[in-house]
Amino acid sequence: MLDAEQAGVFFAASVLLALAPGPDNLFVLNQSLRQGRDAGILVTLGLCTGLIFHTLLVILGVATFIGHQPDLFVLLKAIGASYLLYLAYQSIQAARQPMSAGKTAALSGAALYQKGVLLNISNPKVGLFFLAFLPQFVAPESDHTTGQFALLGGLFIIATMLVFGLIATVSGPLSRYLEHHPNAHRLLEWLCAATFFTLACRLILSETL
Repeated sequence: MLDAEQAGVFFAASVLLALAPGPDNLFVLNQSLRQGRDAGILVTLGLCTGLIFHTLLVILGVATFIGHQPDLFVLLKAIGASYLLYLAYQSIQAARQPMSAGKTAALSGAALYQKGVLLNISNPKVGLFFLAFLPQFVAPESDHTTGQFALLGGLFIIATMLVFGLIATVSGPLSRYLEHHPNAHRLLEWLCAATFFTLACRLILSETL
């Protein structure tokens, strides 16, 4: 199994990766600002459920299969990009109405969780990233590679929960500020829309991980 030093290095790298701007942490921030900390936590739980799914794909070798099937990879990228474009559209719609109106039409806890799951599993690059990142910390000569992959996936999920949970928590005061400053609210929604759109374009135009 992994030694303590390896696990520490992997966990530190996972925290940095969770902090790097991307569709997942941006979605946590976006929903936390719209509906508060609890909404961000529910989205985070959904995203982490998606990470469990990707960890299992790596363990079962499915991610390797997808990476060697260009047509299937293109289809999955199209699905992921379409969902990001849908999120961009939602941000545009939110920018066109008062923040209080958006709170009236707040999503249920189940819907927030489901959105987090869907966002994560619909992005094939997450699975391919796991395939490229996790093996760097696995000893190939070991008889327990499956256990090592599972442990690494668990550490990555813990790091993600900590970082995204922090994002959701600190968004509370900012949410109250935006509620009283409609121009700032609209600007943030438009920035989110532009970022989701850019991420969708990058996903669909990318040829590799």
